[in-house]
Amino acid sequence: MLNLSTKFQGCIKCKKWKKWQLFHATNFQSLMYPCFTFCNILGIFPYKINGSTFETSKQRYVLPTVVLCILCIYELEVLYEIDIARTIKFRGIPKTLERNCFYILGNFIAVITYILSGRRMHLLQTIMNISSKLPTNSYQKLSRLIHTKDIFGFIYLIGLTMFYCYTLDSNNWHKAFVPYLNLIVFQMDMLYMNCVCVLKACFKRIDDNLINLQKHAIKDKPSLLKQIYYERRNPFLLMELNVLKKQHLVISDTVQMLNVIFCLQLLATTVMTSAELTFYLYFYIVHWKSGTLTNHLDNEIYDIYLLVIMTYYSIKIGLIVWACETGKNQAMKIGTTVHDLFNNISNAQIKNELQLFSLQILHHKNIFLAKGFTIDAALLTAIVGNITMYLLILIQFLNVSYSCDREAAINVTQFN
Repeated sequence: MLNLSTKFQGCIKCKKWKKWQLFHATNFQSLMYPCFTFCNILGIFPYKINGSTFETSKQRYVLPTVVLCILCIYELEVLYEIDIARTIKFRGIPKTLERNCFYILGNFIAVITYILSGRRMHLLQTIMNISSKLPTNSYQKLSRLIHTKDIFGFIYLIGLTMFYCYTLDSNNWHKAFVPYLNLIVFQMDMLYMNCVCVLKACFKRIDDNLINLQKHAIKDKPSLLKQIYYERRNPFLLMELNVLKKQHLVISDTVQMLNVIFCLQLLATTVMTSAELTFYLYFYIVHWKSGTLTNHLDNEIYDIYLLVIMTYYSIKIGLIVWACETGKNQAMKIGTTVHDLFNNISNAQIKNELQLFSLQILHHKNIFLAKGFTIDAALLTAIVGNITMYLLILIQFLNVSYSCDREAAINVTQFN
């Protein structure tokens, strides 16, 4: 009996292990397992997965509520000490502006994450239902990207957090909450990117099925036997087209839902990334020019610290833009495939269905948006342009302040 029970428990553990293996996802849950685990650790995943359904958990809502209240109190206290009481002082106005930007936008993302928990659960449930029809090969290809960026990105941030806590000359409150805000922003951005990648795979599956239909349509020669065969086959082709149309409509509606739920978070992330890159580039230039911004760090360590932060923000915004750009292109490719299929088929009923399908694709512009801004390569170019412009303004401010300090020093020496 003991042997049977141990074997039974071992079988259960084996089945649980088969649900998730690194880089070998088989379904949506195993694909998102690292992301969900990290979100659960941070207290921003107040759900439990029962089979293939997401369910809200009142017990798991307790931790996010408590953490959010503490974060809001902490932010108000820090902003008061920085801007009003002036008990927290930084070296220069740019550093003060950078800290204000980080605290305000980071806490804003945390609040939005908490408020939209219910709608986000509905979105995840919809994506899980849609992606259940994806083949195992698609999940494995996605897991190579998603598992890599989620796990190694989280480890990268943990290492940056340890470095931050070791070198930060401040109190324990800053050492606890600044890395926590960074982790929340990172996980929500990765969750958005994961959803975009899954929807892109769903669009690709529709396009592949249309290409298969096109291959059958090209073989349609005007011989008598083949004409009889294809007349009998037409109802099946029509049924497949109707199924693909419905799937495309559901995926398109999910894209719109994704845009609505993540629009404020993406807008805040874009502004934060642009601002943080601008300020840290400015700090790097100032430190390279004068070496006066270090507190107790060596010059080389401080340079590495700035480069690591800039690399993190650059890679993150680059991955988000890449996912949205390729997802948009994959959705647009379906329209081209439908047009080619329309030109290579002779049946009037199928042509009519393809025309309706084409109108549906034109009506649903599957573009990933952030409050009216399209997340694509043009946005990345605009971010680079804004960083360059603001950086020039900050450098001009540095030159003006440096010349004023120099003139004041000259006047003091002449007076003496």
